[in-house]
Amino acid sequence: MSSKTNACRLLDKHKIAYTVHEYEWDEENLDAKHVARQVHLQLEQVFKTLVLRGDKTGIIMACIPSHKELNLKALASASKNKKVEMVPTKEILGLTGYIRGGVSPLGVKKNYPLFIDESAANLNPISISAGKRGLQIFMNGADLIKISNATPTSIAS
Repeated sequence: MSSKTNACRLLDKHKIAYTVHEYEWDEENLDAKHVARQVHLQLEQVFKTLVLRGDKTGIIMACIPSHKELNLKALASASKNKKVEMVPTKEILGLTGYIRGGVSPLGVKKNYPLFIDESAANLNPISISAGKRGLQIFMNGADLIKISNATPTSIAS
């Protein structure tokens, strides 16, 4: 791998074990199911990171298994908002420092509240974006929750 991403640097700094896996990405196929096939993991182990805006809190992030949908009501409740909505794709880079298809829950430009589906706690490995398309980090789910200061909650359905 040519250069470390912010997500990798954060894990290195805190001496958290992880491995990086490259895969072929495709602009037409940025979904996590494609990623799971490419990195040979089960869908429930590959998590996608979503960027949302709450009506009370502003920007929040959610990390859920690739084969599930985000339950907006559950996330709104967990994040103390009345409602949350996805931010437009064009805003993602400015808010996070990452581009669509490469948003990592780690090493984000600002420390937004992160809500992660509670299933992550028991996964080893869990796969998340390393912060660029074509690159995944495999790590222990419990470590991810700890290092990202995430709130584990039931937000995927």
